[in-house]
Amino acid sequence: MSRALKLGIVIGLIVAGAGGIVAATVVRKKNKAVEVRLEQVAKRDLVAAVTASGKIEADKQVDVTADITGRIQRIAVKEGDIVKKGQFLIQIDPVQFEGAVSRGEAVLAANQAAQVQARTNRDQAKRALERALEIKRTAPELIAPEAVEQAQQAYDVAVSVYESNRAQVEQAKASLKEARDNLARTRLFAPISGRVVRLAVEEGEVAVPQTFSKETALLMTIADLSTILAKVKVDETDVVRLKLGDSVDVKIDAYPDTAFTGRVTKVSHSATLTQTTAGAQTGANDRAVDFDVEVTLAAPPPDIRPDLSCTARIVTDTRDQALSIPIIALTVREHEKVPNENLPGGLDTSRLAKFRKREAEGVFVVRDGVASFRPVKVGIAGDEYFEVLDGVREGETIVGGTYQAIRDLKDGTKVKQAPEPKKEAQNS
Repeated sequence: MSRALKLGIVIGLIVAGAGGIVAATVVRKKNKAVEVRLEQVAKRDLVAAVTASGKIEADKQVDVTADITGRIQRIAVKEGDIVKKGQFLIQIDPVQFEGAVSRGEAVLAANQAAQVQARTNRDQAKRALERALEIKRTAPELIAPEAVEQAQQAYDVAVSVYESNRAQVEQAKASLKEARDNLARTRLFAPISGRVVRLAVEEGEVAVPQTFSKETALLMTIADLSTILAKVKVDETDVVRLKLGDSVDVKIDAYPDTAFTGRVTKVSHSATLTQTTAGAQTGANDRAVDFDVEVTLAAPPPDIRPDLSCTARIVTDTRDQALSIPIIALTVREHEKVPNENLPGGLDTSRLAKFRKREAEGVFVVRDGVASFRPVKVGIAGDEYFEVLDGVREGETIVGGTYQAIRDLKDGTKVKQAPEPKKEAQNS
């Protein structure tokens, strides 16, 4: 045997051995079970909830503004004071309005005097006309027709002057009333009973009517804190699940160790459109669609204040001892439905139409160490578990994690229970 032939045989044996090793490695990897977290399909108490954030507001809140322009002379309350309806709050400088009242009273007096004089002239002209008509009736030869016409004309003019003076008196009364109303508006009183939650001005500043600017016109805000609301914004995908009377747990940031209960008392029928962060950065017309929801707190703290941040957990549905699966276990796969799948009694396949592969929600059921995808029908979603209505039975083992393992898992893959993660040693 030549040297070259021997060398070729040796090389061939080495290549064959290497190929066998690679093939054996591939087979071992293929048959190696994937480590997953296994869980049992079991009955659990489920609570479906919607979480939304917002702020605390009083059920009744009134902004106090001025109806006239003037300098604030006196403020009789401080921020945080409790006030009663009708209590004096603010005095605006009344000098110019007192002058307007005085002028109005003088104008009214002058017009009333002119009205008295006009009424006297009218009555005198009436008597003169009546005498002229009587003479014309009894002795027409003693009075000229022109004299009768002049008496009639004088009476008509006197009536017109009187009516004009009467109208001027009414106008003067209206002007005087307006001046007195403006004078009365220099003293502001509490429109409701409650707490002064905001005092926006100080003595010496100028109060202006709200027609100029709402923020500029605001003097103070009074809130009736007997009924407290948590006003939150709920996304359009969740608002359809809400109904009046739903139970709510409210967390207020200012009271981190206390949870408050309440009920949904109002769900808005129109949405509030707000620009999203991504839309603001890119300039796109990307808006979040939220609905305002009001929650009435059952027992708010006595020192609560409006505008505090809060988070509401609105319970939309509950299930007692419902068959359930972990939320993480539910996945989507292409699935070819067999004719009698999920159908009792194994119906005649000839009566069923052919099924094509389509995406379906389901879980990986584990039997004899092999994971098989099975479609399921789910109901409400709790915090960690889905209610399952159809597809699995109580006690069956399913793949419940991890997320990465479920995402990569294929139908027919061998699986095994992953070891429990080691607990970190606690510091002594």
